Amino acid sequence: MRAFLAAVIVLALCSPVAAADRVIAVLGDSLTAGLGVAPDDAYPALLEARLKREDYDYRVVNAGVSGDTSSGGLRRLDWVLKLKPEVVIVALGANDGLRGQSVVQLHDNLVAIVRKAQQAGARVLLAGMRMPPNYGAAYTREFAAVFPEVARRMNVPLVPFLLEGVAAEVRLNQGDGIHPNAEGQRLVAEHVWPHLRPLLVKRGATDPSRRS
Repeated sequence: MRAFLAAVIVLALCSPVAAADRVIAVLGDSLTAGLGVAPDDAYPALLEARLKREDYDYRVVNAGVSGDTSSGGLRRLDWVLKLKPEVVIVALGANDGLRGQSVVQLHDNLVAIVRKAQQAGARVLLAGMRMPPNYGAAYTREFAAVFPEVARRMNVPLVPFLLEGVAAEVRLNQGDGIHPNAEGQRLVAEHVWPHLRPLLVKRGATDPSRRS
């Protein structure tokens, strides 16, 4: 999987079209990768389609890897940053929670990811995640609190819950009850959009915050 992702990034870097586009990278897991749906139905592709409709010259790179944790995302972040993204959407943590991993480690990993992306000159949008109640009241509360805490500490905008309105809705999820179907992915994209839009620059405009 790492070799595959590296190859994808190399191809993107070598593309003459890619060089002219602003890049939004979505660092995530299977929810982002679009497990079980067509590539064009994954929410990063739907965001790109909307960007084009609304006259934003961004290319969205889906850097979602099924099964990835916040630790895995941190390890492969350097590859993603080679694309020189202007915006990085960080949508990690679900697998940390499903595996009952330390919320302290999740917090530290997310801080490190955000800091590294900011140091590379990118604006960051953090997506929050929640666990189902069967993981215990204390763990689910502590897990959910990680995301707003990281957003406050790192001064980045937050999508409070990536799967708002989609999680636990049978008609919006695949048979596993975890991964959104095509309609669920569409709602995820619509939910992310108002949080992403303030970070964007219109076609032809110069981004004053971008490093030279």
